[in-house]
Amino acid sequence: MLLRRSTRSRRCAAMIGLTVLLLAGAETPAAATLPARTGLGDVRVLARFDRAAGQAAESIAPEPGGGAIVGMIPARQVVRVTRDGTVRPLVTMPLPPGGGGTTPVVGNPVVTGVARSGAGSVYFLYSAGQGGLTGIWQLRRSGGPRLVVPLPADTMPNALVIDGERDRFLVTDSAGGRIWQAPLRHGKASVWSADPALAPTSFFGANGLKIHDGAVWASNSDRGTIVRISVAEDGGSGRAEVRAMGLAGIDDFDFTGHGTEILAAINQADKLVRVNQDGTRETLLDAGDGMQGTTAVVVRGDRAYVTNGANLKGDDSNLLLAELRHR
Repeated sequence: MLLRRSTRSRRCAAMIGLTVLLLAGAETPAAATLPARTGLGDVRVLARFDRAAGQAAESIAPEPGGGAIVGMIPARQVVRVTRDGTVRPLVTMPLPPGGGGTTPVVGNPVVTGVARSGAGSVYFLYSAGQGGLTGIWQLRRSGGPRLVVPLPADTMPNALVIDGERDRFLVTDSAGGRIWQAPLRHGKASVWSADPALAPTSFFGANGLKIHDGAVWASNSDRGTIVRISVAEDGGSGRAEVRAMGLAGIDDFDFTGHGTEILAAINQADKLVRVNQDGTRETLLDAGDGMQGTTAVVVRGDRAYVTNGANLKGDDSNLLLAELRHR
């Protein structure tokens, strides 16, 4: 079991809110009208990965039936986890000529973001530090990968989202502090936003990425913020505004279904934090619960998938499944 605390302690921790500090437009509610907050229950390890073989879990794309697709760094793999916890590698990306070592920021080639279309197509990001390899790849039904959207060699593509409403991909570039866009079919990538709020200060800028309530949201690891970017009528980027701060080392995040309440994976602090609508923050899971390099969180209905990559310390790379309890 991942969680090492007593059952009673775990239940208490689960009922503590995990909140990302939401600033813009938030009003302090009266005591009698506090907004609903989401807790966690029945937290369990769905699968453990081989950290010694480079399987540092980085990203999650849930599948129907309770399984998930997970991206692995630095194993350069995409794996499938079934609902019973079985792990099956789907693809291992080849090293670039010369063995790599030129990937921006991280050095070695890595597989990062994964996404699954409504039709079941699996896409993933490969950052290799070389043109012709770096970009958005599709896992073909035959099992082999194919590059569908090349990205410049100096990018560090990190999170991948399919914007079904506009038939496009959106990708964060952690090295360049940008969000790229590309058509789902037969198109070139272009910069969608290079707002200064996405820029890095020393290591990673724009990291996690979500579409929520008609806007694009991105985390900035260096700045410890979550940024909301409005979408213009023509699909272009509008004004960017910081909606959460004080989240140093944030990686991925997702919305719980209660307005702008957020669950945030704080990689460097080994935490899963809930970002409340009233501007408060609370930790739901931390190192005492077995968190090690918490990299991603995805909410589907009343369940949350959480990955620990153990990429900075420890060796327990895993995929967690937790029940969401709204109260």
